[in-house]
Amino acid sequence: MFEYMGDRISNAIKNIKGMGKITEENISDAMREIRMALLEADVNYQVVKEFVNNVKEKALGAEVEKSLKPDELFIKIVKDELVSLLGENYVPLEVNKKPTIIMLVGLQGSGKTTTCGKLANLVRKKYSKKPLLVACDIYRPAAIEQLQTIGSSLNIPVFTKGKINVCDIVSEAINYAKENNNDYIIIDTAGRLHIDEKLMDELKDVTNLCHPDETILVIDSMMGQDAINVINGFNEALELTGCILTKLDGDTKGGVALSVRHLTNVPIKFVGNSEKLDGLQEFYPERMAERILDMGDIMSIAEKVEGIIDENEAKEQAKKMKKGSYDLEDFLNNLKQIKKLGPLENILKMMPGARKMGLNNINIDPKQMAHIEAIILSMTPYERKHPEVLKATRKQRIAKGSGRSVEEVNRLLKQFEQMKLMMKQMTNGNFKMPF
Repeated sequence: MFEYMGDRISNAIKNIKGMGKITEENISDAMREIRMALLEADVNYQVVKEFVNNVKEKALGAEVEKSLKPDELFIKIVKDELVSLLGENYVPLEVNKKPTIIMLVGLQGSGKTTTCGKLANLVRKKYSKKPLLVACDIYRPAAIEQLQTIGSSLNIPVFTKGKINVCDIVSEAINYAKENNNDYIIIDTAGRLHIDEKLMDELKDVTNLCHPDETILVIDSMMGQDAINVINGFNEALELTGCILTKLDGDTKGGVALSVRHLTNVPIKFVGNSEKLDGLQEFYPERMAERILDMGDIMSIAEKVEGIIDENEAKEQAKKMKKGSYDLEDFLNNLKQIKKLGPLENILKMMPGARKMGLNNINIDPKQMAHIEAIILSMTPYERKHPEVLKATRKQRIAKGSGRSVEEVNRLLKQFEQMKLMMKQMTNGNFKMPF
């Protein structure tokens, strides 16, 4: 997400690096490049104009003139303005009321039904809630069956009464949830191809009946600037508490995320970052700004690994990385832990400098992970701890034992050495940022 826009902005900032003084003349090219990057990423023109003016005004201010490193302060100004556009602060989901009622609304094709499953999965994992999915899309063919399939795959119950009145479904679902101790109710409502009176009247009826704690609009981030009109249309009728941007993983522009909060005042609560049912991510403006600028998202990585990777073991391995004594035995243990985190490429994309190193476009076949494990497991414990002893005959034996080729064994060893070097640089504070 944001690759094109982020690369353009990062390149513009890179040209300022090393300047002893920031002047209107020497930042003019950078500001022009940033303006074009935002416009081409489908950010609203008025938003772009305000952003550029704010950055320019602050960059030419007294604080920058007095700074010993004006180029670094310029980067901070750009980042802070991005954070401001994205909404300043993280807006959490309501989780304390029992039962908490969430109503998801949106147009057809936005990914609303799948998002219901993703949200139920997230609140169960993160907040230890017991969710209930409620099938209220009685118009779209197979919508109810789709939600039931999603619920079955996640082992989350789905309440359905077929195609009867929507308010009756919701009323019975709330009673069912109370009887079965479900503390989270997620209602999948019907969408339309466009906003119409019938759609809004039905949603208003459901709102008046159950008074949802959250009314969240699910919107396709690929809609571009028209998304603003859709958000405003729903917000006027329903008083939205937030929105979820879907398909952000497939939209390299991502400009809608920079326009939504500023133009509608509706906070972005989540973004869809993959098609899988764990592909929903809470939206933190500062973290997202850092990812746009290729600064990485270490906090999100830390949250993912929390509870999966043992803290003491992680500290011990950090010491080994710093000393350069990290070995293939450690690597094998890490691989087993990483598999629990989901697709590895999603983690790599959040590393500092990911785009510069080409990590954002990597697609890792799970079979490749299995092949790497097979190669390492075909080594003796001594060889894993001392890979420098692996000469031709040993490599041939390992290749035969793992069912892989000698070339693959060599490639793994080379990549492992490169990774060790990068880890040592990062732990010693010598890792260079992309600008």
